[in-house]
Amino acid sequence: MLEQVFRDEWGRVLASLVGYLGDFDRAEDAAQEAFAIAAQRWPASGMPDNPGAWLVTTGRNRAIDRIRRDRTLAEKIRLLPVPEATTTEEVDDTVFKDERLELIFTCCHPALPLEGQVALTLRALGGLETAEIARAFLVSEETMKRRLTRAKTKIKTTGIPFAVPGAHLLPERLDAVLAVLYLIYNEGYRGRVDLGAEAISLGRVLAALMPDEPEAHGLLALMMIHHARRRARFAGDDLVLLEDQDRTLWDTEQIEAGRAVLDRAITLGGRGPYVVQAMIASLQTRERIDWPRVADMYGRLVALTGSPVVELNRAVAVAQAGDPAAALRAVDALDLDGYLYFHSTRGEFLRRLDRPGEARAAYRRALELAASTPERRFLTRRLEDL
Repeated sequence: MLEQVFRDEWGRVLASLVGYLGDFDRAEDAAQEAFAIAAQRWPASGMPDNPGAWLVTTGRNRAIDRIRRDRTLAEKIRLLPVPEATTTEEVDDTVFKDERLELIFTCCHPALPLEGQVALTLRALGGLETAEIARAFLVSEETMKRRLTRAKTKIKTTGIPFAVPGAHLLPERLDAVLAVLYLIYNEGYRGRVDLGAEAISLGRVLAALMPDEPEAHGLLALMMIHHARRRARFAGDDLVLLEDQDRTLWDTEQIEAGRAVLDRAITLGGRGPYVVQAMIASLQTRERIDWPRVADMYGRLVALTGSPVVELNRAVAVAQAGDPAAALRAVDALDLDGYLYFHSTRGEFLRRLDRPGEARAAYRRALELAASTPERRFLTRRLEDL
């Protein structure tokens, strides 16, 4: 239970300390000290009524103590002169504004490299340890530590503000935040379930902090509905396509919860790309999938994004609706030769059209591009079946 409280409170505590101290590293040190003290004291004394406020107060006090021990650093701190420490008995949860939204926009600032944005978001908002993030992205702990250090250094040296951007910048900056969260989710969707769950947790935070932003709710709904099917996507090391999945393995409660979030997004007037993707995901979990409607929704998404990958997905829906010849014509017009799913999709359409020689060539090209074991096994089976 203590570990879960720590995970739940980490983002808010760190955000408050970054806002207070104006320095990422010092805030992280103070937060870690506060959590260490709590781990020692709470099992014996009991958890305080407001653990987050207790942790923020303790972290602030520890930071102030450090500053006093090294006065030469005082000028680097936003609040001068050094404030007086407070006791935990003085904690008032109304004092501590939730500054996680500022932290999210800081971590996802476009001045940072994308890999730095992802790592810093998982560390700062999700509370993941450096080693956990490194394992999730299949890099060494030292490599991930360098990514985090570079990102935090750039925040400091370039003066990236700890703030929610102004109204004129907010749409573009929000798109960047949503893209980072979806990238984290997609890493989990490829088999790393812990990252998928972490992205949903971060999505909940963003939706709670921006309750009137339909795209935040749309992304959360999309991730929840997809995540509900995770247990059915693999059979051992084998990839299972949607039409072949065992629906008894789907988490129907999470699907319904995702649809409720989607309803909120639609009520807010959401018609953006994440809302449309969530609508498609919801349609694909119906007992009888309305493929013509799915194809129409993908057409709307193409109009919003101009993405050839989305056009490829629209073609899949057209084929599922009963017209693989039209789907193949649409796919052959796309310039996606280096994309695995372009070739595997062409192979599937050609197989349905009883053109086995061309289907084999397409599957072989897809196999050349496949990186994961489940993908390679799936494509090998397709070739063997021809």
